[in-house]
Amino acid sequence: MKTRREFVTAAVAGALGAAELRSHAEKTATVTVGPARRIVIDAGAGGYQAFPDICRLKTGELMCVFYAGYTHISHPKAGLPKGGRVAAIKSTDEGLTWSAPFTVVDTEMDDRDPSICCLPDGRLLINFFQYGLYGECDTCISQSVDNGVTWSEPEVIVPSFATSSPIRRLRSGRLLLPVYTVDGGGKRSFPGISISDNQGKSWSAPHPIGEHAGKVLDETDLFERKDGTVLAVMREIMCGAESRDGGKTWGVVYNLGFPGHCPYLLQTRSGVLIMAHRLPGTSLHYSLDEGRTWIGPVPIDRHIGAYPSMVELKNGSVLVVFYEEGGGSAISAAEITVTVSGNKKKS
Repeated sequence: MKTRREFVTAAVAGALGAAELRSHAEKTATVTVGPARRIVIDAGAGGYQAFPDICRLKTGELMCVFYAGYTHISHPKAGLPKGGRVAAIKSTDEGLTWSAPFTVVDTEMDDRDPSICCLPDGRLLINFFQYGLYGECDTCISQSVDNGVTWSEPEVIVPSFATSSPIRRLRSGRLLLPVYTVDGGGKRSFPGISISDNQGKSWSAPHPIGEHAGKVLDETDLFERKDGTVLAVMREIMCGAESRDGGKTWGVVYNLGFPGHCPYLLQTRSGVLIMAHRLPGTSLHYSLDEGRTWIGPVPIDRHIGAYPSMVELKNGSVLVVFYEEGGGSAISAAEITVTVSGNKKKS
């Protein structure tokens, strides 16, 4: 049985006009979360699966990429000489059933934290990072022109940076790739945005976000508002920042007021912006004003692995994928329904 939780928006911050403020204040959203189910139990690389990311292909299929290894960090070892790999599954029935796992990328390094996007021409881009024995990281991209059947050799595009979130395409066609620094001890430092204005053929050096904010920031995701402002949300105590020039420069970093790791943003066709994240367990917040204010948390699952990703289904609901963490960690999925009502005149 599905569990229903209802939340009503708070007043929207003063940047909105009075009429729009009243409109948002009268809206409500009903969030219905279905039961979680495992969709990958063992991808054949040691029994540990994590960091899933999902998108819809131009064919209409769903494709979910994820990390497959033997533990949270899977360096090469006897029996697994190439270490962790990027694996994937596909669904032709809106996530009801999935293919057997197959390998997408498997180099001599620990290939991890994959994300996937589909460009308007149908090309698929997977971004991930290679993790070395001493904590060194390089962000790579591999692409497919045949709906994920074959993939190009990985190319290092942002050396010395890691990545945990998908490439986002702005309405202008510009591609934004969120990355972050990681030192040799594994401590994260600051995030940046690498930009491509030629459909992924080349990428800029990262444009920093909050480099001098005095905070540990990383695992950024992005959303373009109607006015063209790009919103960035980041781990640790969830923070935000905004860009008004397509991701080149960023304003001050501000706290959103709740904890969360590796946020993922999706705007539904009804206009609700969902942010799924880790903590508490696997949860989400949602916004009716393009991320200016947030309501939640709404529980999705008790598992703390998270690193969620979402895709809107043809029936209007949202499929969220996430992972469990711990020995034998599996990839799970749940269906979310978001219904908006409000703006009714008072009698």
